[in-house]
Amino acid sequence: MGGTLEYLSGLLGGSGGHGHGKMKRRKQLQTVELKVRMDCEGCELKVRSALSSMKGVESVEINRKQQKVTVVGYVEASKVLKKAQSAGKKSEIWPYVPYSLVSQPYVAGTYDKRAPPGYVRSAEPGYVVATPGQQQQVGRPHDHLTDMFNDENPNSCSVM
Repeated sequence: MGGTLEYLSGLLGGSGGHGHGKMKRRKQLQTVELKVRMDCEGCELKVRSALSSMKGVESVEINRKQQKVTVVGYVEASKVLKKAQSAGKKSEIWPYVPYSLVSQPYVAGTYDKRAPPGYVRSAEPGYVVATPGQQQQVGRPHDHLTDMFNDENPNSCSVM
């Protein structure tokens, strides 16, 4: 029955009522979280009005203390980020995850003293993390042990 309704609605609503041609793919409802530099109510109002004016935005929530903006709607994250940056504010996709989701929160690259309480930077071990002025490889804690006996490693131990 559900398939019949979709077929009929496609015939009636799609491309001039004929049911031919390509159907437009609907965007998914999603939540986009941004870190936006805001100092005062004026900044908050500027960001809110810029993001609320976007097509497909359902709601905009702002937490100025955490510098966090949450946008819910039928929008793409990249477009929301560009819109926030066009308002003249330094913006990035929310880089933090809850402390409880990270197995080793004090590993270089995940601990960030500027993070809001209860959050650490979202960096999976093994990824390259860019730090100011240099890039640093963050490895898993057991990598050096497995590489010690690896045949691919020219400096490995050959105990056999």
